Amino acid sequence: MSAAALPVVFGVGFIVGGATQLVAGLIQCRTGNTFNGVLFSVFGSFWMALYFYLQFYSKEVPAAQAGHAIALMLITFGIFAVLMLAASFRTAIAVVLALSLLAATLFVLAVANYSASAGTIKAGGWMGIVLAGMAFYLALAAVCEASYGREVLWLGHLSKE
Repeated sequence: MSAAALPVVFGVGFIVGGATQLVAGLIQCRTGNTFNGVLFSVFGSFWMALYFYLQFYSKEVPAAQAGHAIALMLITFGIFAVLMLAASFRTAIAVVLALSLLAATLFVLAVANYSASAGTIKAGGWMGIVLAGMAFYLALAAVCEASYGREVLWLGHLSKE
């Protein structure tokens, strides 16, 4: 990606990945959906923190430690993803799969950044693209269910008994 495109990518990541998810999480908490509220709020905060780190603070980290710094952030949110995964087994199979892939993606990217492995970074990037597709599917399923008043796209709801 061209360096000239980075401000656009960072800006979209901050607003869509960060602010929008944070607001969605707060709304979910307000409506009593604690699981989605916590998930969206924390990962909205992740994207905002990543934006601020890359835009304002990464230049202060010594080059030899840059990969280690981002790896620590990825590991922290990977651990959180595993905790949310543990809480997801009463939601839907699609959610469990998405959180499993999210955790794996964060850990692969952490290892890749820590070891400065270009091939592993590329693999983590592809995992992230698949994850984004799953997230869009989950979002579309939720919108369709709200619009039609019934499940339109399969999610594999798990028992809440």
